[in-house]
Amino acid sequence: MNGLVGVLGGMGPLATLDFFQKMIAATPAQCDQEHVPVIISSIPQIPDRTQAYLGQGPSPLPALVECGQRLITAGAELIVIPCNTAHLWFADIEAALQIPMLHIADAALEQVKAPAKQTPAVGLLATQATIESGLYTNRAQETGHPVQWLLPTTQEMETLVMPGIRAVKAGNLILGQDLLAAAGRALELRGATALIMGCTEIPLVLPNSGLEIALIDATDALARGAVAWSTARRGR
Repeated sequence: MNGLVGVLGGMGPLATLDFFQKMIAATPAQCDQEHVPVIISSIPQIPDRTQAYLGQGPSPLPALVECGQRLITAGAELIVIPCNTAHLWFADIEAALQIPMLHIADAALEQVKAPAKQTPAVGLLATQATIESGLYTNRAQETGHPVQWLLPTTQEMETLVMPGIRAVKAGNLILGQDLLAAAGRALELRGATALIMGCTEIPLVLPNSGLEIALIDATDALARGAVAWSTARRGR
């Protein structure tokens, strides 16, 4: 089936569901047949990406490649991963699967706007591994997106961001929202004019938290990219 998108998900399940809903919302369809063909792999047992990056757990790469291969066997022509931290293994996954893939950081960075001749001041909320690895900061430099980055402090990561992400994964959305909103307000007070939600759990709670700063939803940006790719592939 032309334009079949494979979603390599499960990291976590709510984030995968959120991604699929955003794909549907981004599709200009008038009937079932005009929607994007999608096959989803939601395997929550993929080893924790942050723990692996910190050397505290096994690498998720074998499981990620295995799930990707199943998607290809099922007919997927494009792979997307609605998990930011999993993109630390993006190049290795892409090399193993030999199939087109979209990078979530590229999609999010395309949404960064700034006044003419000014470098945008962008806050980033993400896992410890995503922050420390430079997944977004390095990618912005490599792809020619000038950004003045504002990142959470070590204390904010330990007391707000990571506990907030874990709360969302555990289904405690109210606590997760409170913690992540506090982290977002701290970055806004330090001068951020936009905030990238660089973990797929964060958009589940932050948009309704009362923050006035512009929010950039990496999940939504990737979903729109997948829809655009499939639509072009199918000649619609």
